[in-house]
Amino acid sequence: MLKYQDIPNHKNALIFELDDVLIPQKDYDLQVYYLFANFIEYLEAFPPAQEMLAFMAKRYEINGQWLMFEETAKTFGLDAKYQENFNLLFTNAKLTLKLLLYKETLELLQELTINRKQIYLLTSGNPQQQLNKITQTEWHGLDKYLKVYFADEFGPKLSLVALEYLIEENDLNRDEMMIISNHITDEELAKQAKIDFMGII
Repeated sequence: MLKYQDIPNHKNALIFELDDVLIPQKDYDLQVYYLFANFIEYLEAFPPAQEMLAFMAKRYEINGQWLMFEETAKTFGLDAKYQENFNLLFTNAKLTLKLLLYKETLELLQELTINRKQIYLLTSGNPQQQLNKITQTEWHGLDKYLKVYFADEFGPKLSLVALEYLIEENDLNRDEMMIISNHITDEELAKQAKIDFMGII
């Protein structure tokens, strides 16, 4: 796992992705499935929420989010009308538990803050959903030091538009910047923008 001392001292602006870099995406997704399973049990009385959740969790381990509603609906005979509820939950879910930063990531962000480094979040995906995750994450006070940008408000992340906007708005020097992630798209983004990249794992 990346440590503070691994980052060159002259790197003063660090850019992170959110999902599977700062927080486990799985922690959000499984809580949404829990809420959806309980919603269906409440309205339909069948299937039992635990049974549906067990199916979704097992399938998630193998396939991720891919066709989750469709396969769950087929398995349990759900009406297609519930897909809208499923999608809305992913965007607006009020989670039972706060999302937690990876322990090592929390320590890294704390050290970056202590050393007065600038921390940026450039995250892909539905901006409303990503904001929902951010607001329900336990930041331990670090959120005051984060500046957040939603890539999809500008276009595809690899189009560079969002990153160029971030650089211009904050008057950043590319030599002092680094993108920290474990996503291949972020590595490609860094390469296109001629900014150093470092994997977080």
